[in-house]
Amino acid sequence: MSKKKVRFMCTAFRDGFQSVYGARVFTQDFLPAVEAACDAGIDYFEAGGGARFQSLYFYCNEDAFAMMDAFRSTAGSAANLQTLARGVNVVGLESQPSDIIKLHAELFKKHGITTIRNFDALNDVNNLVYSGRCIVDAGLKHQVCVTLMELPPGCEGAHDAEFYEQTLRQILDAGIPYDSVCFKDASGTAVPSKVHETIKRARQMLPEGTFIHFHTHETAGIGVAANLAALEAGADAIDLSLAPCSGGTCQPDLLVMWHALRGSQFDLNIDINKVREAEEVFKECMVDYFLPPEAVAVEPMIPWSPMPGGALTANTQMLRDNDIMDKYPDIIKAMREVVERGGYGTSVTPVSQFYFQQSFNNVMFGPWKRIAETYGQMVLGYFGKTPVTPDPEIMQAASEQLGLQPTTRPPLERNDADPEKGIPAARRQLETNDLELTDENVFIVATCKDKGLSFLKGQAEIGVRKIEKEKTVPSVSADAPASYNLSLNGRSYSVSIDGNTAVVNGKTFQVELNSVSNGSSPSAETSDQSVAITAEMPGKVIRLLVDVGTTISEGDSLLVLEAMKMEMPISATISGTLTEISVSPGDQVAAGDTLALIS
Repeated sequence: MSKKKVRFMCTAFRDGFQSVYGARVFTQDFLPAVEAACDAGIDYFEAGGGARFQSLYFYCNEDAFAMMDAFRSTAGSAANLQTLARGVNVVGLESQPSDIIKLHAELFKKHGITTIRNFDALNDVNNLVYSGRCIVDAGLKHQVCVTLMELPPGCEGAHDAEFYEQTLRQILDAGIPYDSVCFKDASGTAVPSKVHETIKRARQMLPEGTFIHFHTHETAGIGVAANLAALEAGADAIDLSLAPCSGGTCQPDLLVMWHALRGSQFDLNIDINKVREAEEVFKECMVDYFLPPEAVAVEPMIPWSPMPGGALTANTQMLRDNDIMDKYPDIIKAMREVVERGGYGTSVTPVSQFYFQQSFNNVMFGPWKRIAETYGQMVLGYFGKTPVTPDPEIMQAASEQLGLQPTTRPPLERNDADPEKGIPAARRQLETNDLELTDENVFIVATCKDKGLSFLKGQAEIGVRKIEKEKTVPSVSADAPASYNLSLNGRSYSVSIDGNTAVVNGKTFQVELNSVSNGSSPSAETSDQSVAITAEMPGKVIRLLVDVGTTISEGDSLLVLEAMKMEMPISATISGTLTEISVSPGDQVAAGDTLALIS
């Protein structure tokens, strides 16, 4: 009996990077591995989009469009290069208006992409209609998605085969143009029996010959079994990755899946020895990168706290950036309640990030004391319709804290009416900052906002985490200035101290150095008339809102911190005069640090 040839997409250079390194990888470091994979006969790659768009501007000081160009040049003209899009959110956490959604498709076509996999995390089909048409109109192949997950044990109300069948029927009834259909399980929690039943129903519903693709992760340890269930139910393709970006939070490894299919009716149609060689090249490319231990492990608690692999390590990297990785176990445990009370949106970006942000807030500030803005907007309907109605108590808390009323107005309609969004708004920002008015720059600013502007102005920072090699510190004479290379929360500083003069990254400061006795620590002193405004949690200062000397009322916002992709305004605790701002934009602060003084 002849075997069925199974197509697969190699996710190593997009989802693999996101799931292992938080998407923080330099382009030139991995291109030799792409070339090796092509030499091994692989011709279908995930090449960008998703978190690998924003992360290049946020952490790598690189242009995502240049990365896609380099990928196409390396892979050759015949390769199918696919990217990931989030419906009306395209490549960010924030939903976009029609002109940016259209521009997304046109620019990705321009920069060498073949196919866009397009999903909505709420399975709200209204969010796929316009984006799908834009993809096809731009000359790209459209892979439309139904997003899967397993609800935490004990939860009911959506995410069964019947729910997915209804979602697919809505896609077909809406007339969304598509070239293939994907069932996407980003958390790797959908049990194999449900995967099988869902794809069996889809195969019966879809026109004969429709290409069905299945996507999962190994995070919960059932990725291989789920892939087998999908293939046996009639799927044509699965997603696989390459070591070191395989297994654990990633897709199953290509070698592992090849082994699992031995003796079956399925064949991946690969030269396994050439694939082994390609993996060795890839491992060598990534040898200097810090490999988080949680990225290579099966996490038994994921069925109770369905955090997708692509979000798990992105968030643990940010926890490490802020030196609060010790909070991670509590945050994961808090996710179940956040999912259960939030309306059962699929745990895939952006919704998975909303879940994580709210879990983070529940741990850091107390349960439901601070509603994360995006989570609150989701439960109130600002990203579309959730699969089930969120908990009324949480909706009320979100409405009161955010000052928003529940809405059923479609996100696209609301965004199109927002003068602060879209191409004209982005062009104004470029003009204000004397930046070139290209389509690419417009899209970068629209989707990456302040960090996109920082990149375009040459002010982007590097946040790629590599293994720090031990350095020998040369000895200096006692009379010479003391010089140090200081690494603090992922940022590097060159520090030289000579008497009461300190030079930090080329800037000179007058300082006073005093010795501190053992067991004591310096304390922040304020005058009797001054009150210190301190940071409630670690974060980065991204914006100052008022000037020294301003008369302040209690509750006024003074500055904005960023942590875990959330902007957190810091407010005055008393009324008075702002006498000091103790931080500058870009500064990393710890919990309890003094940010400003009011007298």
